Amino acid sequence: MEEPSPKIAHVLARTGAHLARAGTVGRGLSVAEWSNRDNYARYDGPGHHTVSVYLAGGEGVVREDRDLRGGAPDKLCLLPAGHESRWRIGGPLRMFHLYVDPEEFAHRAVTAFDVDPRRIRLHDATFCDDPALAAVVRGAVMPLDWAEPGDRSALDAACHLLLHGVLRRHIDKEPGEVRAGLSPAARCRVMEMVEAHLDEALTLDRLAAEARLSTFHFAKMFRISFGLPPHRYLAARRIARAKSLLRAGQPLGEVALACGYGSQSHFNRAFKAATDRTPGEWRRWS
Repeated sequence: MEEPSPKIAHVLARTGAHLARAGTVGRGLSVAEWSNRDNYARYDGPGHHTVSVYLAGGEGVVREDRDLRGGAPDKLCLLPAGHESRWRIGGPLRMFHLYVDPEEFAHRAVTAFDVDPRRIRLHDATFCDDPALAAVVRGAVMPLDWAEPGDRSALDAACHLLLHGVLRRHIDKEPGEVRAGLSPAARCRVMEMVEAHLDEALTLDRLAAEARLSTFHFAKMFRISFGLPPHRYLAARRIARAKSLLRAGQPLGEVALACGYGSQSHFNRAFKAATDRTPGEWRRWS
């Protein structure tokens, strides 16, 4: 079982909460099941979004910074990246967490809904009702063995269904048009090109041509649109693809070639720089 890496998981671990199990889903998603009782937690600007669903208990939980109480089984909490909150946990509880990297959140917003990620804001929601999401967690996520390779594809589908529901019902869209950055059409073309050609040497010139912009202007507009330069975006998508192939059991050499690395040694260095583990170590732990 792989320890979850997001900051909220680290905070919970320091409070004495018990991690029952955890797993990585790939493409910026990870999951955890926690039990906790009678302590405090404070979150200061985590760098990821958290979708939390109470599985048992929660009636004694208080969000002190907003003086909110009313937790119960199936209640949903949404904690956006960068938020701050203080919690008092009274009594026992058990909860599920889905951790979402903001880059993956933005990627899903573009690909599923063609929404400019700069125009959306995840709700900061506490003890709200969403029976559909709670049903997905209880019926599709919790019964799976997160460490069993045969359950990985089902876990991936269930977590992306959760994320889809969050994007449909729990975001605000800022009014008006975002004029800077790539147009929605150019954004989609470039993203589709990247996903279809991760096994190739994608140059900045080639991506700029797909967006029908000069190389200099494309690099500037891409960074405005995605919050990072093209080479970092491409590297992140290659690592995400590599994780999926590693979980599927493909040989390391084939994974390296499928993700655009010229050699297995280059792949090993890039993967370890991104995950702090070699591909083989990551596969054993995930």
